Amino acid sequence: MEISVIGAGYVGLTTAACLAELGHEVRCTDNDAEKLNMLRAGHMPFFEPHLDEIVKRNFASGKLQYVASEEAILQSQAIFICVGTPPLANGEADLSAIEAVARNIAHLAHGYRLIIEKSTVPVQTARRLKQHLGTYLSNGLDYDVVSNPEFLREGSAIGDFFHPDRIVVGADSRRAIALMKQIYQPIVEKSFRCPVHSKCKNDATVSFLVTDTNSAELVKHASNSFLAMKISFINMVSDLCEAAGADIEKVAEGIGLDRRIGPAFLQPGIGFGGFCFPKDLQAFVRIAETFGCDFALLKDVENINRARVQRFVAKVKKELWILRGKKIAVWGLAFKPNTDDIRFAPSLEIIRSLIESGARIRAYDPQAIERAKKEIPEIVACDSLYQAAEGAEAILLLTEWGEFMEADWARLATLVDRPLVFDGRNCLNPQEVTAKGFQYFGVGTASMAAVEFSQTAAD
Repeated sequence: MEISVIGAGYVGLTTAACLAELGHEVRCTDNDAEKLNMLRAGHMPFFEPHLDEIVKRNFASGKLQYVASEEAILQSQAIFICVGTPPLANGEADLSAIEAVARNIAHLAHGYRLIIEKSTVPVQTARRLKQHLGTYLSNGLDYDVVSNPEFLREGSAIGDFFHPDRIVVGADSRRAIALMKQIYQPIVEKSFRCPVHSKCKNDATVSFLVTDTNSAELVKHASNSFLAMKISFINMVSDLCEAAGADIEKVAEGIGLDRRIGPAFLQPGIGFGGFCFPKDLQAFVRIAETFGCDFALLKDVENINRARVQRFVAKVKKELWILRGKKIAVWGLAFKPNTDDIRFAPSLEIIRSLIESGARIRAYDPQAIERAKKEIPEIVACDSLYQAAEGAEAILLLTEWGEFMEADWARLATLVDRPLVFDGRNCLNPQEVTAKGFQYFGVGTASMAAVEFSQTAAD
């Protein structure tokens, strides 16, 4: 099928490249001409594992093209809208880019178009989009509007696209549903081989859920809000564990063994970040309010998450006492591993708070260091976790990159001024770290004596 994707950001470019990999003829456009030129020259605007190879391969074959918006609208039957919907000051989603795309389609297109809302939007946006298209069309356009929310996780987006848990389609016509099934047929029927198959999830059955547009739009916001709630819940439990002398790792394991709950998103830490969870949580609260529903539960989730940063900083200050002039090594700046995204990253808020207290930050991240440096110029950018640790009085692990878990702690002991580690993601082995002379602080962990007793009992 000939498909256009409007928006070459994270969701748009990933969607365009993966649709081309499925065999579709894809035209990708963006209002940022410099970004399109960058892509034509073979440069990626962001880091996502395996996306680079898929983009370059399909561009070279001609399956993926970067075109002007007019060509994208005129030449393709199906149009995915993947533009940004950033939060406004009051937390509501800014839909101005969606409106601009709709007006452009209405003015230019003729014949039939399947218009697919991929951006994360408030409920009833598809209904408004359909009305807006009808108001401004000028060339006898015939169209269907579909809601097809994305569930791509940064760092594993390729696997998520080709091996999704579910594909949600909100539509009100059989014609639109049939075309959406045609677009995703290779995924649903498992009739193609994923280009990074060995690194993807298993080949479980994909649920193709067809519903109305309002319900489809709510699925995305409700899903992200529920996951955010799960994270904030386990973080509160971790606080209780610290106060009561329990071990959050064992508590979380016990909770996660309940099949009704499961272990996913029960990892305590410094809070959730990234662009989706904070934005979608705020937007969902505002959406509920517009319909007369007070989502106080999600307001508490937001407040709990916001407090994680200061709680972690307070723990650092308690141990170091005076921060002014002290070197602190920060491992990890991206909001999660396998991405260079620093939007709403807890690490940056922690760093800002420490700098305000006079600390000197030496930071390392495998992908996000340059982006973070632009946000916080006071950071001393380092080329390795070992360079960051030189002369440090504390090491703060803030993103769970794999290389941090393989660190040589004997070597690190010779580099630091004080062997002190704050594990903000509970991803290190406390026994290994303390065996090399480091003092270890995790999130919600019991004393080392309790941990050692737990290990002995398990053995």
